[in-house]
Amino acid sequence: MAYSSHDTARWAAEPPKRAGRTDFQRDRARVLHSSALRRLAAKTQVVAVGSSDFPRTRLTHSLECAQIGRELGAALGCDPDLVDAACLAHDLGHPPFGHNGETALAALAGSGGELACGGFEGNAQSLRLLTRLEPKVPGAGLNLTRATLDAALKYPCIGSGAGKYGAYESDAGVFDWIRSGAPPGRPCLEAQVMDWADDVAYSVHDVEDGLHAGLVTLKNLGDPAEREVVCRIAVSVYCPAPWGASVGELETVFAEFMELPCWRFGFDGGPASLAAAKNLTSELVGRFCQAAEEATLGGGLPVLSRYAADLVVPRRQLLECALLKAMAARYVMTREGAAAQQARERELITGLALAIERGAPATLDPVFRPSWDAAAGDEARRRVIIDQVASLTDTSAMVWHERLALTSGGTDDDVRDRRRRAGWR
Repeated sequence: MAYSSHDTARWAAEPPKRAGRTDFQRDRARVLHSSALRRLAAKTQVVAVGSSDFPRTRLTHSLECAQIGRELGAALGCDPDLVDAACLAHDLGHPPFGHNGETALAALAGSGGELACGGFEGNAQSLRLLTRLEPKVPGAGLNLTRATLDAALKYPCIGSGAGKYGAYESDAGVFDWIRSGAPPGRPCLEAQVMDWADDVAYSVHDVEDGLHAGLVTLKNLGDPAEREVVCRIAVSVYCPAPWGASVGELETVFAEFMELPCWRFGFDGGPASLAAAKNLTSELVGRFCQAAEEATLGGGLPVLSRYAADLVVPRRQLLECALLKAMAARYVMTREGAAAQQARERELITGLALAIERGAPATLDPVFRPSWDAAAGDEARRRVIIDQVASLTDTSAMVWHERLALTSGGTDDDVRDRRRRAGWR
């Protein structure tokens, strides 16, 4: 494997470990055993946690992403444990209620927000967990190797406002250490594999979840008018400007995509249709990964890792993946009642964050109180509040909200009445 001592270096020095395991195997184990990973079991992927037993959570998505990324990375010559660890870690920073919670925290923590402290971004929060918050090595988080941390950086840039970025300005020191010697703004090959594995996993599996929930139907996908709506969503949301995709091109791709044999089944929830749906996901995951593997290895390089090459995904598969994302957006994310539910979630996150701030440090978990005590000013203390809220799960956020509402006055019945009027169970 083409990895040097520079790649396997750790931010904080550690005593020697027992022989027989690689640095990247240790990294994978640290992420796998982390409390941050366990908490993903109760964080929303697309369908709210607890709405039924089937839909994926952030944890199951991360496990599926890791399986896809591990195999694709190994086929290209990347260290499989390194890619596996990066895939497991890529969503650790997501707050309660998924991207909806991220929107609420970004508004609070951004410029002009009530808890302004340099913004909030799920990817930057993941790096913060890995390098600072998750307790393994004091002051260094999980203290992963440079190469694994770099592989977890989907967006290798520092930011503080709108848009995607991989690190907060307050974490610039460790970010610069991770990126030492790396081409500016260019993700390493392992990060590109993680990113594609993430796209493949959630685009395919969100549609599978939609089928099981009865929100996506194969009949709708056969309707030209419905296909046009999906294509318009794909062009406006999931096809970046450099692609130059048009609705007409996507309609052609959509029609040909749906001619694949794996789409030819009816879904009624019975054993045969369940097996057919599982075959659909297997065929699509294989299609997307095989296309990327063949296109990337077409350059003829024997071993690919770090900055020796870039992942190549054919345009056709990029467009097919965009169409799957647009299907989920059309039938799952904008389903009836979703907008009202999301508004309630954002209101809860905002109210909870402000309630924690009013009562801090007593309202903080013990793990966050030393950071509050050591904070140099108001901005640093606000970041601790944001860290606390982001660490919660969907379910614990609701419990905390109810508990803090009680401490601010009112009987149990008052709180329950407020929750009913707000639409919470």
